[in-house]
Amino acid sequence: MSVTVFLELNLKSENVNDLTSFMRDELHYTRGFDGCNSISVQTNQDDPSNMVLVENWDAKEQFEKYLGWRTERGDVEKMGAWLTGPPSIRYFDNAGV
Repeated sequence: MSVTVFLELNLKSENVNDLTSFMRDELHYTRGFDGCNSISVQTNQDDPSNMVLVENWDAKEQFEKYLGWRTERGDVEKMGAWLTGPPSIRYFDNAGV
């Protein structure tokens, strides 16, 4: 069963464009990673420094493997410097309703 991942980021206002550019250059790797079915980036209408990535993966373990890969590359540390605090990662199963 697939899993939906909500990754919420609160950015320092001066780094919104940095993250947006980074994602434009890098998300093709995410979309091509084993187990990734889709990813979209949503921006809060009332606060453009608040973003949510909505991702669908075959399994939580595949997302965790991907996150490990991003960590090894240094991407997590790089993006972390642009955030006001740690990201929120939540995993959801389809309720089937």
